[in-house]
Order: sequence, then structure tokens, then C-alpha cells
Amino acid sequence: MLQYIVKRLLGLVPTLLIVGVLVFLLVHLLPGDPARLAAGPDANPETVQLVRKDLGLDRPLPQQFLRFVAGALTGDFGKSMRTKRQVSTEIADRFAPTFWLTVCAMAWSVVFGMGIGIVSAVWRNRWPDRLGMTLAVSGISFPAFALGMVLMQVFAVQLNWLPTVGADTWKHYILPSLTLGAAVAAIMARFTRSSFVDILQEDFIRTARAKGLSEPVVVAKHALRNALIPVLTMMGLQFGFLLGGSIVVEVVFNWPGMGRLLVDAVDMRDYPVIQALVLLFSLEFILINLIVDVLYGLINPTIRFR
Repeated sequence: MLQYIVKRLLGLVPTLLIVGVLVFLLVHLLPGDPARLAAGPDANPETVQLVRKDLGLDRPLPQQFLRFVAGALTGDFGKSMRTKRQVSTEIADRFAPTFWLTVCAMAWSVVFGMGIGIVSAVWRNRWPDRLGMTLAVSGISFPAFALGMVLMQVFAVQLNWLPTVGADTWKHYILPSLTLGAAVAAIMARFTRSSFVDILQEDFIRTARAKGLSEPVVVAKHALRNALIPVLTMMGLQFGFLLGGSIVVEVVFNWPGMGRLLVDAVDMRDYPVIQALVLLFSLEFILINLIVDVLYGLINPTIRFR
């Protein structure tokens, strides 16, 4: 397994290089002049030119790209054009709120999503299945920004139970995590149901029932482990999407995370921050997929890595 992990880690290099090239080119194709935005609307052309030189935007694109790659290799992405702080510092300040929001959203969505999926599979085509799949379809269909505003209106404005802005206490995480995890819970429920339905029809399940094992033991001991492998794949992908795709929720709740930082960076054409965040999101996806692959072997020892 160690050899497999080393190979996968070495495979990060060409993948991140391709991502870096694409990000660099796409960022520089964004409309607007970042030097003009940094200098201010009332700045004269001479001031804008000085700002452009200070930011290194007056150099040819190949030189700017080489400078970007050299900084990425050392972890130095330069300074933010908007705040004049180190990009690494900006991201470090915003990483923890996004990470813990993602963990909270993923935790409750896995518990409820898998629970609904298992119940729907066991009582297939009966009222628990119909109710669970109705909730799942509703969770997928309802937009995150609309769900967030509804939750704020009910629990913050009308009932005054929960706060809506900030990330200071555990109460601040409830509404954003519910909003962020609703679609994941719905997808988890449908995916778990599909996986369990297939497993419950296998011969070893019928054998376990024929031996007189109770249905909870059959489901928890025999079906769950075999059904977890495809579910685990989806969990890993969804965790990556949550970690890098919480932009809408963070904007709705004014959450001090990386999603809000990315939106502000795009508005101000803050090239260093945009490039660093997109590279970070790409690296997170790759590492999460690697962790999922390693967990395969822990869940099912018959899997061999090559």
C-alpha cells in the first residue's frame, strides 16, 4: 500500500501543473484591469502604470507564469492585491471556518442520508421508502441559497433562536451546515438506497437470513460493509465538493471562509488569491480521492493496490 500511495503522490505533480496552467490563463482572461481596481477609480494613468509595475503585471505572461510556479513550489503566492497581506496568511485565516463548516455539514448529511437510504432499501416500495425518496428529491431540487434564506427567516428572524452572521460559537454553524449539507444528504440517501437494494438481493444475504439471523444483524453486519464501498466513493467526492463549493452558502450567511474570500478576489481581480485558492481546491480533491482509495482496503481487505 505504501508503494501505491507514493505513486499517487508523485502523480500530483503533472496534475497540479496542468491545473496551474489552466488557472493562470483563465484568470488573466477575466475582464477588467486589476491595476485600475487596485489604484482606484480616480487614479490617473501614471498611477495605474506604477501600480501595474508594483504588482508585476507589466511583465510578459511567460515571466508571470514562471514567477507564479516558483512561488507555488515554495508556498509563497505573493501578496493580495486587495489587502496587501500574504496570500498564505489570507487563506490560513479563512481555512478553519470553511473546514469545520464542511465537517459539520458532512457529518449530519452522512448520518441522516445513510439512515434514510438504509430504511428505504429495507422497506422498499413501502411508505418509508416513498417518504424517504420524496425528502431526497426535495433536498436535491431546492436551491441552497433559497433554503438558506428560508432557514434564516424562520429560525433567526421569526423565532430568534439562532444567529446568522459570524462563526464564533457552535450555534453559528447550525443554519449554514444545514443549508450546505441538504443536497449531500439527499444524494447520499438515494445512492445508499441503490447500493443496499443491490446488496440485499445477493446470495450471501439470503444465506444469512436462512441461518436465522435477525434482520438488523443481516443489514448491519453483512450488508453494510459490502454496500459501503460505492457509498464511500461518493462521500469522498461530496466532501471535496463541499470544501471547495461552499461559495453560495458562505455568501448567503456572510461566512468568513474561503468561498467568500474567492468571491471577493474575483470581484477585485485579485490574481494571486484566485490562483492559490483554485490550486488548493484541486489539491484537496486529489488528496481526498487518495484517502478514499486507501479506505477501500480497510473496509474490504480483498482489495489489492497496484
